[in-house]
Amino acid sequence: MFARTQRLLLRPIWPEDAGALFTAVNDQGIVCNLAHAPWPYTLEDAQDFAARAQDPLYPHFLLTLPGDAGQTVIGTCGLAPLNGEAEIGYWIAREHWGQGYATEAARAVIANAWMLGHRQLVGSHFIDNPASGAVLRRLGFRPTGITRPRFSAGRGYDAMAQEYVLESDMADVERPLAA
Repeated sequence: MFARTQRLLLRPIWPEDAGALFTAVNDQGIVCNLAHAPWPYTLEDAQDFAARAQDPLYPHFLLTLPGDAGQTVIGTCGLAPLNGEAEIGYWIAREHWGQGYATEAARAVIANAWMLGHRQLVGSHFIDNPASGAVLRRLGFRPTGITRPRFSAGRGYDAMAQEYVLESDMADVERPLAA
């Protein structure tokens, strides 16, 4: 699956992307805010991530700039199953922070989620990463009021995370049509 935004090409992650992926994410300031990526992050970790099979209901995208044949890795954004729900996740390479890429990419992923039939998305951020919470709120996610420990492989321990939810604006699709 592919998606295009005004500035980004969202495409599948391929095994040959491992080197560029490693270079873009190999930053403790990024990895410590992710749930599953370990620190230190190795090229082998990037190779494993790039070789991971895609679940069609939970697509994950490499974010690239379309004008450079997809060579510049901006980050990743996608969906993952979490306790029976669809969770959105993203990271952006440090040199691209503050340019709106996370919000732009996540909007495209959310549109795909609704198209795939998801009715609700969840998201969270570690409380010491308020920039990620700002992205979720810009996207329309609302805080659930729940803050709880969540394991961060990059930190090696549970850190407090604030949880958010976004309801599909397509809920009325299931209503029967008037005769």
